[in-house]
Amino acid sequence: MAARTGERKTQILHTLAQMLENPAAEKITTAALAARLDVSEAALYRHFSGKAQMFEGLIDFIEQTLFGLINKITTEEKSGLRQIEAMIAVLLGFAQKNRGMTRVLIGDALVNEDERLQARINQLHDRIEAALKQALRFGVTQQEVVAEMDVAAQANLLMSFVTGRWHQFAKSGFKRDPVELWSRQWRQLLEGVIA
Repeated sequence: MAARTGERKTQILHTLAQMLENPAAEKITTAALAARLDVSEAALYRHFSGKAQMFEGLIDFIEQTLFGLINKITTEEKSGLRQIEAMIAVLLGFAQKNRGMTRVLIGDALVNEDERLQARINQLHDRIEAALKQALRFGVTQQEVVAEMDVAAQANLLMSFVTGRWHQFAKSGFKRDPVELWSRQWRQLLEGVIA
């Protein structure tokens, strides 16, 4: 029974993420989610205490996926600049492949939901920015990045670029590919930063 419970929870979260892929959709309710799954609302509440817990499940997935990849990059990549480039490529690629999750990442799907969900997304953004800052510091120690650069400001600029691309993607109805132009923009973002 435990395996079936886990499978059902995954199915619920997958369906919620699919529903979030419709940018013009009305607010997602547990009734609409239950109807999409062809189950009763009570069946949803057997697996989650409420919609906030469902969104927490999506945020857990986002965190595990992104930080799993970021940690792999920082462990395996020996160049600070290449770490940054790979991290940003992962962040943009994740959005490209996970439209519904992009709406969670930008907070769009969390409007009128429990405030702690947006606080958690804000913390996730802060952690990503901290990882970018660490990679920049690593680049300075390797003399790939100019020593006098303001690492905190540059990390914030890079994070702002990523969130801007996420917003463009979601607000365009998923028509503006977040990875489009990335290779050219990467060089422009680091102009004056590379040693």
